[in-house]
Amino acid sequence: MGLFLKILIYLNLFAGALCVHQMSWLSCPFVDEHVFVNKEGHTETQLIHREAMLQFGKKGDAPVNPNAITFLLTGAKMDLRRHVEGAEADDLECELHRFSTEGIHVPWPGQEQGAPEYNRWFTCTLKHSKGLFMVTGFLRLPSTQAPSGQNDYRNWAPIEDREILTTTVAMTIKTTTPTVKARLGSQQKLHCQFAVDHKSPNITVDWHWQHRGERNGLFGYNSRAGKQHGSGVGLRGLAGGDASYTLPHSKMTSEGTYVCSVAVNPLFAHVDINLHIEEPPRVSINVGPVVSLVEDEDQKVICDAEGYYPLDVEMVWYEQDRAAIGQRVGAPLPKARQNVLLSSHKHNNDKTFSLSAFFYLKASLQDSGKQFTCSVSHHSLRVPIKKSFILNVQEAKSWTFILTVGFVVVTVLVIAFEILRRL
Repeated sequence: MGLFLKILIYLNLFAGALCVHQMSWLSCPFVDEHVFVNKEGHTETQLIHREAMLQFGKKGDAPVNPNAITFLLTGAKMDLRRHVEGAEADDLECELHRFSTEGIHVPWPGQEQGAPEYNRWFTCTLKHSKGLFMVTGFLRLPSTQAPSGQNDYRNWAPIEDREILTTTVAMTIKTTTPTVKARLGSQQKLHCQFAVDHKSPNITVDWHWQHRGERNGLFGYNSRAGKQHGSGVGLRGLAGGDASYTLPHSKMTSEGTYVCSVAVNPLFAHVDINLHIEEPPRVSINVGPVVSLVEDEDQKVICDAEGYYPLDVEMVWYEQDRAAIGQRVGAPLPKARQNVLLSSHKHNNDKTFSLSAFFYLKASLQDSGKQFTCSVSHHSLRVPIKKSFILNVQEAKSWTFILTVGFVVVTVLVIAFEILRRL
């Protein structure tokens, strides 16, 4: 009974740790670096993945996992947990890295009295596994060791396997739109938010766009000089840490990566936002909801998908028997037609694409009542677009039957005329 109670207590504690609002720790691998010069004289970087814990608390707290490196985040003013509220801990991807200041010492405002003058810096990046957000925090570790004045990544200060690093969050940058899917002509707001642990920091904010080797500046602002170039970001929002960029009119040329960067010396942070243009197809067929044909008559049936982007699209014609139409349970699945031909992709003036799927339908009595459906699937669609028609086939009348009936009708009329004439 005692063991059962202990298991229940442990499960309750573990469940509490998985809730972001109550999260006191998070498993967060530390990607360490070893920089060296190889035999050819080139500088190489070896990445070393080490076990580490991100622990929230106060100075002096015991580590949750004594066998791992502990990054103890203290101070309530800049709490990373505020940026991930509403997410389950299981959905968070965490990673820790060193951050290089190129060996230059820049005093950080707001350091505690009596604290060491120098700092070592780390970054902690939290991503949502479903792409809902990404946030990076800069962790400041006070140090008594002065920078060498040279590239610090060539001689990183060693960190032991069970070491406890008591840090505070000095700066954060976040986006809730790491991936954006936009329709042509739509307005898009690319989210970028930052925060610094002291008032009136000297900040530099930049936005630029890059795609396939091209790079263009969109917006820039420096608080010290009070200068701005470009547009799309509100200066009032910048004062509160909102550096979001508004794209007024999405075009094909808008597709690419938008980079929001924020610099507070000696820190430099950025988030990448990937914008993809997705335009759904307009689907139509060249016949009405009911197609009436005479037996053995031919009809060309065309399904058009127009104005879609990107290129990949799937078009399938299905047919289904009359008895299965409207039947929900036990109905056979629609059968894909095999004699369907596809046109070549048409390039439209707006750089979208169009495609046609067609077949020649030869009317037969056994197909009368069948439903024919064109199904179009595309990246921009949650469910395929479907257009259908019902085939109605009439029996063909033979010429012999028509002549016989005509002869009988003519004969009857002649006889009736003679009778009426004599009367």
